[in-house]
Amino acid sequence: MPPAGAPAAKAAVDPRERPLRTDGIYVPPPVFAFRVDIDGAESDTSFQEVSGLEVQFETEDVVEGGQNRFVHKLPVRTKYSNLLLKRGVVTQGSAFGGWVSRALSAGLVRQGGGAKTIGIKLINEKKQPLIAWNVFGAYPLRWEHTPLNAMGNDVLIETVELSYQFFQRQNFPQAA
Repeated sequence: MPPAGAPAAKAAVDPRERPLRTDGIYVPPPVFAFRVDIDGAESDTSFQEVSGLEVQFETEDVVEGGQNRFVHKLPVRTKYSNLLLKRGVVTQGSAFGGWVSRALSAGLVRQGGGAKTIGIKLINEKKQPLIAWNVFGAYPLRWEHTPLNAMGNDVLIETVELSYQFFQRQNFPQAA
């Protein structure tokens, strides 16, 4: 205990906490804290990397008669890239792994009912969502495992590539 009249010691600061800026400058959040939910289930969905949240317009070129300086590019439809989920292989029973295995080996997607909704949430240090992407109509296209190598000591990583219909993004400004 400090002697009477001595200033109180400051509380330890957690180095993972993002410093709050008082000068009004926006600081983007880091990308390492995220959560993935498959059809609302949070268990068995810890991933080390998520990529493929990308959308773009496909365009059609239209040449206008008499206008030779440029070609009009008209939007036709949106195109979504494939979603990639990477994680260390789960050796126990895995609902996600079982779904991927059934879909790729037994034709679950062709039979209907195999597509899932995937929620991806970027979270802050208090585990509150900052941004969420809801990916609709996802089904597996590819399941890859890193090579087994008796001379290495790497973790066995599985990569699942999913096709999906579309995604929607939602911001949570109150958590920032």
